[in-house]
Formats: sequence, C-alpha cells, structure tokens
Amino acid sequence: MFTEYSALIDSLEGKDIAFDRLYKKHNELDVEIEKMTSKDGFDEVEIDKLKKEKLLLKDEILAYLKSVANK
Repeated sequence: MFTEYSALIDSLEGKDIAFDRLYKKHNELDVEIEKMTSKDGFDEVEIDKLKKEKLLLKDEILAYLKSVANK
C-alpha cells in the first residue's frame, strides 16, 4: 500500500500517533475481513461494510501522508 510513500511510512510508524491509529485500524479491518471470508456462510453485507470502512481509512491515510510530505 502506497509504495511511493514507503520511506515516509517507515519514518512515521511508532512516532506519529495519528498515523499509527489510522494504519492500525486499517490493518485490523484487513485481518477481520480475512477471518470473516474464510468461514463458510459469511455475511456479505457485513463484509461490504468493513471493506467500505477500510477504503475510507485508506483515503484518510493517503491524505495524511500527502499532508505530511508537503510540510
């Protein structure tokens, strides 16, 4: 995710609380989606909801990275 910002991500991880919160939540959603889809009879509506939330977080992360990069 965001390979063009990989150096910036490395410099922010563990040092920027706002970034860490967004990044952690995004990764948690990824794990939750993976767990839910690995079960038989998973709830597609709930999966779609989580995927939308994950995409919104991805947009927030990108906006955050751009704002930090432009400082």
